[in-house]
Amino acid sequence: MDQDTRLKRTRFRAWHRGTREADFMIGGFFDAHHAAWSEEQLQWFERLLEEQDVDIMGWAIGSIPCPPEWDGAMMDTMRQVDFAVAIPGTRQGV
Repeated sequence: MDQDTRLKRTRFRAWHRGTREADFMIGGFFDAHHAAWSEEQLQWFERLLEEQDVDIMGWAIGSIPCPPEWDGAMMDTMRQVDFAVAIPGTRQGV
């Protein structure tokens, strides 16, 4: 699969998680950071998408311990939750 198709597929998977909260956290993280990722970081994120949303969100907000295989620089960046998305139905998201 070419890189453009791969990124579109990954973005779709990041934004279609099952709950709005997970969509905003995981999809927003992808949108804010994927352009600067290395191949290794993109592979990490693609593997992360195989995990359950409740686990990903729990690791990111610190409500449950993060397994060593997911802990590191990428999860630290996700924990910052400094990426903003326009939430549909709000003034910014119209």
